[in-house]
Amino acid sequence: MESYWGAVLWSLLPTVVVSALFFYILRSVIRADRNERREYARIEVEERAKLGLPPRADTAEQ
Repeated sequence: MESYWGAVLWSLLPTVVVSALFFYILRSVIRADRNERREYARIEVEERAKLGLPPRADTAEQ
């Protein structure tokens, strides 16, 4: 019976490891995108203020 559970573990291990790697890579890409969009919005607000333009309607609530 021990060899059965060992085979089950070794057959599931690659799937679990690849799934975990995929999750963390995808999570980091989504976080990087979110942070980059936030930074670009902040820069746009600063540049519009320098030019004396009113804030954009969709970023005024932030």
